Amino acid sequence: MHTATLLCSCTDRTGIVAALTTFVAEYGGNIIDLDQHTDNDSHHFFMRLVWDMSSSALSREDIPGAVALVAKKFVDMRWNLSFGTPKPRVAIMASTAPHCLADLLLRHQMGELNGEMAMVIANHDDLRELSEHFRVPFHSIPITKDNKAEAEAEQLRLLEENDIDLVVLARYMQILSPAFVSAWEGKIINIHHSFLPAFVGARPYHQAKARGVKIIGATAHYVTAELDQGPIIVQDVTDVSHRDEVEDLIRKGRDIERQVLGTAVRLHLERRVLVSGNRTIVF
Repeated sequence: MHTATLLCSCTDRTGIVAALTTFVAEYGGNIIDLDQHTDNDSHHFFMRLVWDMSSSALSREDIPGAVALVAKKFVDMRWNLSFGTPKPRVAIMASTAPHCLADLLLRHQMGELNGEMAMVIANHDDLRELSEHFRVPFHSIPITKDNKAEAEAEQLRLLEENDIDLVVLARYMQILSPAFVSAWEGKIINIHHSFLPAFVGARPYHQAKARGVKIIGATAHYVTAELDQGPIIVQDVTDVSHRDEVEDLIRKGRDIERQVLGTAVRLHLERRVLVSGNRTIVF
């Protein structure tokens, strides 16, 4: 099936759904999925529309221009159009922890992620064997306090030369520069334990154990210049008890991290996430 997916948002008003669905029908498209949401506080409208283009009177090249004409009727409409092929190309950045990287590579191998795993970029060599086991190119770029700018420039070169669409930080233990983040706004997903900002700094699970927390969790979010404060895509938690030792909390934390990150990446690749300020609408 040849599909097109439209994500759009604008100030809410009468006729938006009618205009877009009529546009699809007039050109011979067949709607296969439609979801919408209106935020009552901001009076903003959000929509995800997917249609089959197999019998469309418009060519793929002509569809963006036709969508633009419809969007003009709604003044402030922001929209993004994508097609079923080619699949988005994904780069995973990692350090030494293997759990999130292994989970993403396995999900991809099993056909759960609608993207192409183009490469792994790491600042250590520990995960090379894991990456190569899944036949994904591995690039090791060591980072020290003296070469961070040069290393980041090499990372950006690799991303550009390989036509990357999404960067996933799979427990990548380096802070990206504001310039890097700005160049990839809305295209970097990170995972962290949900204790932030409650338990910042080193040994968060030791802090959690000492405070007797009853749940632990993880948050997947888009990366912004403000550290760990970007729009949240997915969160989840799991129970802990007084019987759990620090090692149990760490194990449970790893489990929830890979689950949450995998779900966030899948939703992004399926074009189900709209960013509105510092929050997301997830269809």
